[in-house]
Amino acid sequence: MILCYHGVSERWPSDFAVSPRRLERHLRFLLGRGYRPVTLGSALRERPRGRTLAVSFDDALRSVLREAEPVLSRMQVPATVFVPTAYVTAQAPVAWEGMEKWRGTPYEQELACMTWEELRGLRDVGWEVGSHTRTHPDLRTLEDGAAAAEMTESRRECESEMQRSCELLAYPFSSYDGRVKRIAEASGYEAAAILDSRIAIPRQCVPLLPDSDPFELVRTGVYRHDSWGRFLAKTSPAARRARSTRLLQMAIRNDIDRVSD
Repeated sequence: MILCYHGVSERWPSDFAVSPRRLERHLRFLLGRGYRPVTLGSALRERPRGRTLAVSFDDALRSVLREAEPVLSRMQVPATVFVPTAYVTAQAPVAWEGMEKWRGTPYEQELACMTWEELRGLRDVGWEVGSHTRTHPDLRTLEDGAAAAEMTESRRECESEMQRSCELLAYPFSSYDGRVKRIAEASGYEAAAILDSRIAIPRQCVPLLPDSDPFELVRTGVYRHDSWGRFLAKTSPAARRARSTRLLQMAIRNDIDRVSD
């Protein structure tokens, strides 16, 4: 299972921010049911058996360092953080669609990204860093050259700053199609992640299934509005199996092919 969070904050009323207490409750529940925590990269390389949990955070928001890392450290859970490199380098508040409304409000500080030094600190305690492109655009709206630049430059920056290979990408807005997938692979990534925002999602979990597509790694998004019951439904093995039937795979495959034609 791959979980995806964004911000972690007690006070920020954004749907993209869960409280530290709720994050801890989620993880204790899953660990108590036998899930073994690993980074996403190690899960892809090692294909572990049994229940495996990979926790990821999109956007590299500083609240993840401030609020999430202590929780995960106490529980010995590593994580993967996907970085929009231009924002990290410039230390500018994130400002893409859905986030810009918080500019000029008492919550603007929640838009701050970690520094590269802070990300290296997470690397040193067992976290991994992946790419979330440079400026977090909708890759489907970009021409081939611009989309490739977003992905290749971000990968180069991650590798330069972290002194580690950058093999993982998370598509901004979970927006992708067959063309974007091909560019991602040509940019040197080994895998790319999406969120399960579609009705039909590809058959995907960790460990990888033999016929799965590494450029459609489905993560379960967790948000502020998710009740405990909703979280249980999202993470239920039975529900996940039902949502990944071959009929649903065919539905999403046809949808992707229509977009990319």
